[in-house]
Amino acid sequence: MRRKDGIEIIVGIPSYNEADTITHVAEVVGQGLEEYFPNRKSIIVNVDNNSPDNTRDAFLDARTCIEKKYISTAKGVRGKGNNFLNLFSFAKIAGAEAVIVVDADLKSITKEWVAYLGEPLYKGYDYVTPLYSRHQFDGSITNHMCYPLFFGILAMDIRQPIGGEFAFSPRLMNYWLKQALTEQIRNYGIDIFMTLHAVLGGFKVCQSGLGAKIHKASAPKLGIMFEQVIETLLSIVVLNKKKWPRRVINDIVEPRIFGLSSVTEPQEIEFDIKDMKDKCLLAWHDNMETLKELLDSYSLCLVQEMFEMDHYTLDILLWTQIFYRLFFKYDVSASFSERKKIIDAMKPLYLARSISFNYETWKYNIKYAEKEVRKQALGFASQKYYLRGLYGCENEKKTKLQSKQVKS
Repeated sequence: MRRKDGIEIIVGIPSYNEADTITHVAEVVGQGLEEYFPNRKSIIVNVDNNSPDNTRDAFLDARTCIEKKYISTAKGVRGKGNNFLNLFSFAKIAGAEAVIVVDADLKSITKEWVAYLGEPLYKGYDYVTPLYSRHQFDGSITNHMCYPLFFGILAMDIRQPIGGEFAFSPRLMNYWLKQALTEQIRNYGIDIFMTLHAVLGGFKVCQSGLGAKIHKASAPKLGIMFEQVIETLLSIVVLNKKKWPRRVINDIVEPRIFGLSSVTEPQEIEFDIKDMKDKCLLAWHDNMETLKELLDSYSLCLVQEMFEMDHYTLDILLWTQIFYRLFFKYDVSASFSERKKIIDAMKPLYLARSISFNYETWKYNIKYAEKEVRKQALGFASQKYYLRGLYGCENEKKTKLQSKQVKS
């Protein structure tokens, strides 16, 4: 590849108000580039949202021999996806052959992460996703929605599709830039957008073990992050039904794994179960009428009882079938407003599943929790026949309706 200014590797650090942590991240990244890619011209780029907390100076003050560059969105323009678009634009102009991305709030990053993420790109891979230990209460959207959907519908065992640490080739980056970029993708939807199109576009994907992820973890979110991630996830998957593999539970693809192979202890997370249950119950009351229209009578009966009795027992099988039913309803809905109502209706059930899972796993170690997450993914794969049945019934209805119209 002919590079326009000699830059071969770019490490991007997207940020917003990360002045307290970004210096450390940039310095460790610099150490990794110096040690593992000493003969390749590198640059560390902070793609920021014009942070008011002095993130810019904290980044530029990082002590490293590697060149640094600060790029910001315009004043008032927010969104992680907009940061990534600035990174893509810079990488395209620079003609870089490899791009690595790490979060700005990392406390557990080591210089080896740069090698674990970057080296697979020089072995022919287009996309590297992370593998790391996370507390079972961290990454709940990943655990209960994104990971099992990849496993069940796309038959790909990608454990952290929205993990935050990635590496990618210019070939894949250029492919992303040809896709439709919605407002959701320009914000929190960017991670899932990238991983989905890497898989659906047939690019060579692998995973890399990084150890434990210690960062500014947060409780499960019901706000804009949930909506943007799930809207991006569902919309891209339903638009690409023709690319869904026919593979089933015994034929799931597990991408090759680089980096560390052992599981380390995750960070401890404080968890307010009462606050989570209060939010869950509020979301249930807000969406109860919609769910009465969307769910089958048996599922609705069990869900209503769960909320009325304040006894959270949304198990894997019931959650899988509810998720697939709402996914199907989302697909066949004709309007944006109907789809928005369905995503809102998912919120209390997602939280109920998270609470049920947390009750089940809180007293056990990370290995037990990971086995439960894996069981859930297997549940999604085994119930793919249930999803196919929903589509089959819909097609049968359409055929009968068309037949009646022809006769009339």
